[in-house]
Amino acid sequence: MFEGRLRLFLVWLCAALFLLPVFLAAAQEKDGVGDLKLPGISSYATPKSEAPLALGGGGAITLSAQLTDKGTDITRGLVWRVFKPEPVNGKLPMVASAHGGSAVFQLEPGSYLVHASYGRAGATKRITVGKEAKRESLVLDAGGLKLDAVLSGGVRIPPKKLRFSIYEGTAEANGDRALIIPDVEPNSVVRLNAGIYHVVSTYGAVNAVIRSDIRVEAGKLTEATVEHHAAEITMKLVREAGGEAIADTSWSLLNESGDPIKETVGAFASMVLAEGDYTIIAKNRDRIYQKDFTVVAGQNQEIEVLATEAAAMDPEEGAD
Repeated sequence: MFEGRLRLFLVWLCAALFLLPVFLAAAQEKDGVGDLKLPGISSYATPKSEAPLALGGGGAITLSAQLTDKGTDITRGLVWRVFKPEPVNGKLPMVASAHGGSAVFQLEPGSYLVHASYGRAGATKRITVGKEAKRESLVLDAGGLKLDAVLSGGVRIPPKKLRFSIYEGTAEANGDRALIIPDVEPNSVVRLNAGIYHVVSTYGAVNAVIRSDIRVEAGKLTEATVEHHAAEITMKLVREAGGEAIADTSWSLLNESGDPIKETVGAFASMVLAEGDYTIIAKNRDRIYQKDFTVVAGQNQEIEVLATEAAAMDPEEGAD
């Protein structure tokens, strides 16, 4: 009976050891790291059938990270990834990963590349693992950036109509800047490595855009608020002052130089515009009407275009 139980236990143990690498690889694939670009790591491959080297002959390595060289350990929000330093088919094999704060890995003796991500901030370090337990720390040299925007006089902008994009501070030879994070919501904290960043604030979807360079300092939360000189404008085509808007109207908006900047169709044309002078052209049933108007920062307004014979344009002139 004892031999029968021993034989059954050995069969169960072999099956468990066979399935362990599959379960571990599946867990790391679920981590979703394959789509992430890591600073300092050009390309890497997630493990397919390799366990994270948690072998009895290895040494325990404890990893911690700090925002500055004299800062305290980050306790949450970190993503750790451990790579073999030798590329395979042009990619670095990832052998282990972890989430949270400090992490402990059991790795076979050898050299590894360790990458720590904290939001969009990150750092990479080469470590050496022996048979004895040891500790390694990474200094991220990172801080936080919190963005917001107001209108003239400090009037708040509806958050749904406001977005930020963060670019690298240094432009390339052709003048373009590498986009780091698009569509950042106002008052959300973005973790970045210390440095200067080019921030683009967009109010609405036409031309209310503010650009500024902002410095992020390590270990600090930088709060920046920009001021938009713009207003919300609603236009409608009416047969008389104060009348109902005429449906199925095509709208074309021109700036002060006469360049088209927005086209839309509907009874109303609502948009956010930067302060300045504009011309609106409304077309309805082969009749074209136009009106000049001025946008004053912070002063929302409704503009009526009269659909009268006196206001109508020559169709050929409108086509030009």
